[in-house]
Amino acid sequence: MKLSLMPKALLVTSAAITVLLVSTGWMVQRYALGSTSQGLEEEVRGSLRAYEALWRSRADMLASLSQVISSMSDVRAAFSTRDQATIQDTAGELWARISHDDAVFLVTDPDGHVVASLAGATRIPELPIVREARSKFPKQATGFMRNGEQLYQVVVTPVYVQAQQGAALLNVLVAGYPVTASLAGNLKRSTGSDFVYRVDGNTLVSTLNGEANAKLNHEGLASSDYAVLSTPLISVDGHKLGELLIVRSFETARRHLAALQSGLIKIWAVAIAAGLLLSYLLTRRIVNPIVRLDQAAAAVAGQNYDSRVPVESQDELGRLAQTFNSMCASIQMARNDLIRQERLATIGHLSTSIVHDLRNPLAAVYGGSEMLVDGDLPPATVKRLARNIYRASRRIQELLQDLVNISRGKIQSPEQCSLRDLIAAACEPLQSVAQTQNVTIEIDVPDTLEAPVERARMERVFFNLCTNSLEALGEGGAIRITATRNGGSALVRVEDTGPGIPAEVRPRLFEPFATAGKKNGLGLGLALSRQTVVAHGGDLWADTATRGAAFCLRLPLLRQ
Repeated sequence: MKLSLMPKALLVTSAAITVLLVSTGWMVQRYALGSTSQGLEEEVRGSLRAYEALWRSRADMLASLSQVISSMSDVRAAFSTRDQATIQDTAGELWARISHDDAVFLVTDPDGHVVASLAGATRIPELPIVREARSKFPKQATGFMRNGEQLYQVVVTPVYVQAQQGAALLNVLVAGYPVTASLAGNLKRSTGSDFVYRVDGNTLVSTLNGEANAKLNHEGLASSDYAVLSTPLISVDGHKLGELLIVRSFETARRHLAALQSGLIKIWAVAIAAGLLLSYLLTRRIVNPIVRLDQAAAAVAGQNYDSRVPVESQDELGRLAQTFNSMCASIQMARNDLIRQERLATIGHLSTSIVHDLRNPLAAVYGGSEMLVDGDLPPATVKRLARNIYRASRRIQELLQDLVNISRGKIQSPEQCSLRDLIAAACEPLQSVAQTQNVTIEIDVPDTLEAPVERARMERVFFNLCTNSLEALGEGGAIRITATRNGGSALVRVEDTGPGIPAEVRPRLFEPFATAGKKNGLGLGLALSRQTVVAHGGDLWADTATRGAAFCLRLPLLRQ
């Protein structure tokens, strides 16, 4: 599909604007995505720092409270009784005044069996973490503890008494805070990130929604949807108990990016509209003069040399219009001169051709008449000379009639003729010339081929073709004429063993005055021959693919 200049200009403009804005949008979006990802990662790290600060502050507070309580003499005396009621009365009242409501405070023996529960976690009979923390005694041990589905942040504080062998472990204080959904929610509200506590691959506490939790438990969170930072949950003995995942969703960032994309699309639409409008206005000022110039050039191609282009400006297009008008004026003048010269040349060529073609029959008439006038001749000789004069005069008449029929393009009433007899009659006058040149003329045409033709004109066609072959052959050679039936037509082929048709004359072989390679004549024979064949409903062409010259005729046959 061919586009005109205006659609091409608009298409190029829209493509250029689109490429520019897409490239700009891609860079802006990439920068925004990188900045957003970096910002989210920084926010996640900030959430981790906030969590660690909270964790340390709670651990320090628990450690301080446990240390204070364990160092008080009345509390230590109550612990020595190993009576649960005494321990609860003595230490429980003090713990209630200085601790938070959600804190747990347990008193165990050195093996971890719970002696008294001063606050929370009343159903815990035994704490294995006490035995795990003994490697760090007499120092306090801090870490995480799991009890069933509940996770705790605890501080384990040993209580020693003086004995004869030295300090002896009396009891162990376990103080801590449960990791609850409320705690995780407070962290989320203060940091903006989600917190997920996981132990042994199971989620114990999470602020994620149900869908995100299910995805986390089954396949994990995709890095393209969430920014995730993991930190281990260390038990009191220093081993990894689980992990804390600090999660930040990209959903908000995606909304911002979607808004950015929407804005870029709107900018693209506005830019495309403005660019197309400006391109249309500018291109129209350029295209309209070009369109008028194209129309004028087409008119000149149609031989309307009076066409002119209006000059509307003094820029390059205006100067081009002026040049075009000057060119048209020059072509018109040159054409008029050429027509006059061609008319004179055509008259000269035609006169020379007529003289050439009339010379031979006139010579026969002149010679025969001179012999009849100058002496007494036998009747047979007189009859032969009279027949030659008749044939020569008839040939002169046919030639003159052909010249009249050059522009007529019509034929007289056809008659059914045997192609073999017609071709033989055309070649008969040339037999003597062929024998003189040592050239054989072979006619291989079936007797059954008959065609409706104007006999005299069609004989002239084959006469011209054979005459051209004889002139091209010179001394020695052969001319072969064959014919075959091809459907409803006869295909006649006239070929010789000569040098062939010169390459320079092939493109204009059937034009008048094509004389390259000929010793005599001006080249009207083939032009008239083809016109005669075409007028009979057939065609005449040259086959240049063979060695020598070969001409093919197609003639409609007599319908059976």
